[in-house]
Amino acid sequence: MAALLAFTASPAVAQQRELCPERPGLDTPACIVDRGRVMVETAVVDWTLDRQPDGRTDTVLIGDTSVRVGVTDRIEARIGWTPYGHERTRDRASGAIDRVGQSGDVTLGVKASLLHADGSGLAIAALPFVKLPVGGSRIGAGTVGAGVLMPVSYDLSDTVQLVATPEIDARPDDDRSGRHLRYSTAGGATFKLTETVALSAEGQMVRDDDPDDHSTQALAALSFAWQPQDDWQFDIFGVAGLNDAAPDLEVSAGIARRF
Repeated sequence: MAALLAFTASPAVAQQRELCPERPGLDTPACIVDRGRVMVETAVVDWTLDRQPDGRTDTVLIGDTSVRVGVTDRIEARIGWTPYGHERTRDRASGAIDRVGQSGDVTLGVKASLLHADGSGLAIAALPFVKLPVGGSRIGAGTVGAGVLMPVSYDLSDTVQLVATPEIDARPDDDRSGRHLRYSTAGGATFKLTETVALSAEGQMVRDDDPDDHSTQALAALSFAWQPQDDWQFDIFGVAGLNDAAPDLEVSAGIARRF
């Protein structure tokens, strides 16, 4: 039996793909998790600062986690959940502070590779998803939402990869009365600095057609990822808002582990 197990395990080890976590960054990679493998990605802490003329909002998410499972060589299934989020809002005029702590929504999705599931060369994938309103109305959306991403990546060289992620969503209205169109495009480049360290620089434009507040956000991001072993990654991620409609700052630190 030991000999049989060793024989059947050897091809899987030889064909194992490179680690392809989706964090950190604004883009989503086109690569698919190996068949039968599980990828767990967690933002240990994520803080967003949004300053507006009438006040300031600080949002902290703890343990925001995505679990991705390789179903076939070209398809992975996923589930994501935010177990706890804390939002603190301060009114600039009165000085009043409002605090709330609650869980977030659950996201279900499937990513299917359309070209090069291992992410090599020119890789393209489709990622439809749906959000279920199981969390609180402040951290969560309060009603069902859905969307689709089309991740694209291209290996410019052995150390540079270009990435782009167009997305279109049916996003819940702020007043929860319906849904509206939200669409965005992220793009950038990942630079492999060493065998274990990578740097990513990205930008994103987001158009939100909420009936009560149409807005266009411009964002820029920088992230570092360290992979000390084949199945582990540690990362840090920072986003800056480039216009008044965008949140001022987001900082996140997380971990990814393949099983």
